[in-house]
Amino acid sequence: MKSFSLPDIYRSTNLSTMGMWKDNAEIGELREENYYDTVKLALATGIKPRMPFSVSQLIDELNKLTRNDPLADNLPGSSFHFTFLPLTLPLYKANERLPSKVEQLKNIWAEYHSKKIVIRNLRLIALPSQLLLAGIPDEPAIAMRQSFCEKILESHWKDELLMRHSSSPLPAPFWHSTILRYNAAFLPATVREFFLERQEIDFGDVAGELTLAKISYNWKKFYPLEI
Repeated sequence: MKSFSLPDIYRSTNLSTMGMWKDNAEIGELREENYYDTVKLALATGIKPRMPFSVSQLIDELNKLTRNDPLADNLPGSSFHFTFLPLTLPLYKANERLPSKVEQLKNIWAEYHSKKIVIRNLRLIALPSQLLLAGIPDEPAIAMRQSFCEKILESHWKDELLMRHSSSPLPAPFWHSTILRYNAAFLPATVREFFLERQEIDFGDVAGELTLAKISYNWKKFYPLEI
């Protein structure tokens, strides 16, 4: 994966989603299960950057639009984050002791811990039932993520990583934060229009230091691990 290929990937994703929306005017079937376990915690790496004003406005507008919709699961502003590499599914109870092999994970992560990454040119990406805010990372960030991923695959955490990415590429191509999950097959017409009106907007850049943490599915619960 190279940063110059991401705009085309993002563009083709939006076109594909809009094609699906065209064929499915309604929201379709309701989800019987959550996207992820909402109680247990996962291990992940990423950044919690300062939110640009343009993004703050975007999220405020989206919250107002969906505030009376019980199917809308919006990202809390305090949970704003960009994942570097998700490592596990939500497997752990809040007060559960992590397995002893977490020390191996910490040792691997030490090389990347607190390194600063930058993600530029944030834009909205639409999936059939989700809205993402995604951008273009600097090349060093791409190389670091690939290196980290390869080291995890050679470690005792390989199985957890593969389980987490059972239905997605490894590492996933998008550099993003999910700002809305909708608990149906497709987004409603109001949110589709919201996306269409803003899909060409550049919402700026973010930067932050990489952290390994125990997190809830939307990073509302965030417990950094000591390295």
